[in-house]
Amino acid sequence: MTKEKQIQQALAAKFPADRLKTRLIDLHAYSSDASFYTLVPKAVVFPVNIEEVQFLFRFAKQHNTSLTFRTGGTSLSGQSVTDGILVDLSRNWPLIKAELQGNAVRVQPGITGSRVNHFLKPYKKKIGPDPASINAAMMGGILSNNSSGMCCGVAYNSYHTVKHLKFVLPNGEVFDTENAADYQRFETTQPQLFAGIQQLGQRIKDNPALTTKIRDKYKIKNTVGYSINSFLDYEHPLDVLAHLLIGAEGTLAFIAEAVLNTIPDKPFKSTGLLFFASPAAACNAIPALRDSDAEALEFMDRAAIHSIEDLYGAPAFLKDLPANSAGILCEYQSDTEAGLHQKLTNAWKYIDALPIIYKTEFSTDEAVQANYWKLRKGMYPSVAAVRQKGTSVMLEDIAVPVHRLGDCIEDLQQLFIKYKYFDAIVFGHAKEGNLHFLLSQSIDTPAEVAVFGAFNDELAELVIKRYDGALKAEHGTGRQIAPYVETEWGTEGYAIMKELKTLIDPDNILNPGVIINADHECHLKNLKPMPVVEEEVDKCVECGYCENRCPSRHFTLTPRQRIVLRRSLSRLQKAGDTATYKTILKDYQYDGLDTCAVDGMCATDCPVAINTGELVKRLRRENHSKTGNAIAMQVAKNFGLVERLIKTGLRSGRVVNSVFGKKAMYRLTSGMRKIAPAFPLWPQQLTAPVTVKAQLPQQADVVYFVSCISRTMGKDIEKQESIVDVCKRLAQKANIRLLIPSNLTGTCCAQPFASKGFTPAYSFFVNKTIDTLWEWSNEGSLPVVLDITSCTHSLQTCRPHLTPENQLRFDKLKIIDSLQFATDMLLPRLTITKKKDNAVFHPVCSLYKMNLNKNLVHLAAQTVVHPVIPVTAGCCGMAGDRGFYYPGLTEAATRAEVAEVNSTQVSDCYSTAKTCEMALAESSGKNYRSVLYLLDEVTRNA
Repeated sequence: MTKEKQIQQALAAKFPADRLKTRLIDLHAYSSDASFYTLVPKAVVFPVNIEEVQFLFRFAKQHNTSLTFRTGGTSLSGQSVTDGILVDLSRNWPLIKAELQGNAVRVQPGITGSRVNHFLKPYKKKIGPDPASINAAMMGGILSNNSSGMCCGVAYNSYHTVKHLKFVLPNGEVFDTENAADYQRFETTQPQLFAGIQQLGQRIKDNPALTTKIRDKYKIKNTVGYSINSFLDYEHPLDVLAHLLIGAEGTLAFIAEAVLNTIPDKPFKSTGLLFFASPAAACNAIPALRDSDAEALEFMDRAAIHSIEDLYGAPAFLKDLPANSAGILCEYQSDTEAGLHQKLTNAWKYIDALPIIYKTEFSTDEAVQANYWKLRKGMYPSVAAVRQKGTSVMLEDIAVPVHRLGDCIEDLQQLFIKYKYFDAIVFGHAKEGNLHFLLSQSIDTPAEVAVFGAFNDELAELVIKRYDGALKAEHGTGRQIAPYVETEWGTEGYAIMKELKTLIDPDNILNPGVIINADHECHLKNLKPMPVVEEEVDKCVECGYCENRCPSRHFTLTPRQRIVLRRSLSRLQKAGDTATYKTILKDYQYDGLDTCAVDGMCATDCPVAINTGELVKRLRRENHSKTGNAIAMQVAKNFGLVERLIKTGLRSGRVVNSVFGKKAMYRLTSGMRKIAPAFPLWPQQLTAPVTVKAQLPQQADVVYFVSCISRTMGKDIEKQESIVDVCKRLAQKANIRLLIPSNLTGTCCAQPFASKGFTPAYSFFVNKTIDTLWEWSNEGSLPVVLDITSCTHSLQTCRPHLTPENQLRFDKLKIIDSLQFATDMLLPRLTITKKKDNAVFHPVCSLYKMNLNKNLVHLAAQTVVHPVIPVTAGCCGMAGDRGFYYPGLTEAATRAEVAEVNSTQVSDCYSTAKTCEMALAESSGKNYRSVLYLLDEVTRNA
């Protein structure tokens, strides 16, 4: 038995199957983070408490293997990949607790920074670190990488805002700086470590040159090596150690919990763009702009500006800027409107004196501000999306003293030319002398790797020797900068770091090879090739921003992992590893394709707008046989008959439930699934089919396209009243003449065929539907409203699959959702008699994609005194009918939202799609209904 198998079997004796991954598909799925390194772990473990972490420390020592802790996996320097045991904290360590009236916040590692900030909003506070990845990066990584960001500078990074830390040492001992008794206990129980830290600190204090170097280097952002400034900033060894863990990238201990001091979340902002004739001119303006009390100063060189010129919302003048010009996004913030006005008044004295060649108006409009920031943040995806296929995106991160920033940028640009990185762009947090530069690099051949190595050597010489800077300002040391730590810190500084690692982790259990690495070419090994695979895959930079949006992330795979595996399969095939290739490919059918909800929500947070759902649809399509497509076409052509058969089956199931109990069909289908796992489950929320009577006024205002879902299962399970009846009654109260066609049976938006990849059947059916809508709407003169949001979105986006004639018809049709109907047509004509006290609202995926969340917020505010839209709300995983076949998908997808909803004690829950309502009802035990029911209830006596 191999060592890997021994480790896997031994772990299986301790951890249940749902918290241990050892299949090849899982190991390869976790082989990647946001960096350009790849390592396949021996196992992936999901501990739930400190006791299990302590066990893992003992286990690693016993089995002579390593542990790497990981949360969001957004690391850019290779610090969250391993060939040992990967310990994933993203599922089970989600604590957030405000303390001291919001002036502090207690967190565990498995919660994103954005969630923490959302939690702090009522206190008008936020955490200090504000990395660009804050929506995906989790607190474990934010602390372990000493993250900072666009506005926090040096003063409010993780190191300076951490108040207390609870951690586990490699020997299993737990210490908490919040517990006063632990200071004495640390000295008593860990005498060697206590004395060792004291001795290292004294060596630094006895070395004036090193002391000065440390002080100087931490005046700018710096995440190279360990935070040895803690030896100078703190006296007690426990405090020193706690702050050494910040930025240690999980190489010294496990951070179980932290209390951070928060900072004000200033609500009043004014933002503008300033442009200068050259990078030097822009950088020379930074000191004055800092003195003007600007909160953010984001630099952009001409190449970076060029990359966003064609983005939606980009000002036209960007294309006319001179060739060597540069820009600064400048933002001022204040706690009050008057304070902001005063800041701006003072700032103009500085701004007017600068050699600005062009500037925009400074705006307090949130939409304008969001657009400016969208342009700034759009530089990375714009370049990444158009890079040459097969190349890796390398987002580098340096810092130099601000007064030398302009010269450094010009030297960097010359370095790009020398190494033929003609697509490189430079941008960054100029206020702190922190620059990011983006370039694409192929690493397929030894010669290409050699070029990359030579570039890194020369970059180190430039940044460290010429400019007294830091090779990594924010992104951590990882494997990428490990060979240069001694270059940056000198022999004595590096020796102290090595001794520190040996002192705390003598068995080298924790994340070996990261920060301290004797191999001076480790940054050129385990590089991640990017084979050309598929259009969607080739654009992916594996950043992980998509993962928090994915409903299957805690069930099978995330979008990033689906793409990582496509690349792994290509690499395995190329390497001739047929056995591994076939094993992963077989499991990919279920994990990668069958259990993907294809909701497309991953694209909303993806920096290069990849919709992994579209990739899955295409792969499903390619897997279909001619026979499968032929059957799908027959279903499409005879959908009326299919609908009648479904209704008959539902009625039969209702009869079974009425005779043998309301859970009879659920139990029966659950039993069938044990024999045939592909057999669909009968949810307890299924209702009887709805009889829809035509309504044909002589003059109509709106066509009501009753969806096939509503026709087959569109009743409220409690009141047994159909969505059709409610919609009719609302229209009547609002004096809107509603047309309900007589030939509804057999009509559909055709979405089921699209999501399953039956493209010929989908194209046939959706063209047929547009023909029908053209007739119903009197050739586009009447709006068509649908009662299921996903159906609305499906029809609104079907144009590419239409015939030329139907495309012309489509352009004249007005297809609206029931939510738009409620907010834009019903609400203005109705009188709210009495608002509900409280209610929960679930925004379905299509609302995000159709930009209708604002409509939901508006409706909620108009109808409910205390509306709740869960911060954890996301795709429910139902995906039309997918939840019937894979109920575990919906359970996993809704787990966090259900916990949040149940904690509110609110019983009335609403949404805009029947199948999503069913999924949430099944998971929560609460009754979810269409928002139209709510609107009807609060206007009943109008």
